[in-house]
Amino acid sequence: MDHDSNRPSAHPPQHPPFWRSRFGIGWIVLAAVAGWFLWEEHRAHLLGFLPYAFLLACPLMHVFMHRGHHHGGEHHPHRDDRNEGDRP
Repeated sequence: MDHDSNRPSAHPPQHPPFWRSRFGIGWIVLAAVAGWFLWEEHRAHLLGFLPYAFLLACPLMHVFMHRGHHHGGEHHPHRDDRNEGDRP
């Protein structure tokens, strides 16, 4: 058996994903601290905006959830083609 430790391996060393790297963890900590200070300093503003956020969410959900229904003002009668052979 010939094992050469100086030979390059077939698989290059893997880098950790961004959020597990030192830089990514630093960003997570910075975002958590910034979020905490924003919550502590602007709690009244954020909670005052909450009812308006719910009102804004209703039309946005309607637009995005009905996107696949193809409501373009055209009304097409729905035919059931499965029972076509049963009709005289």
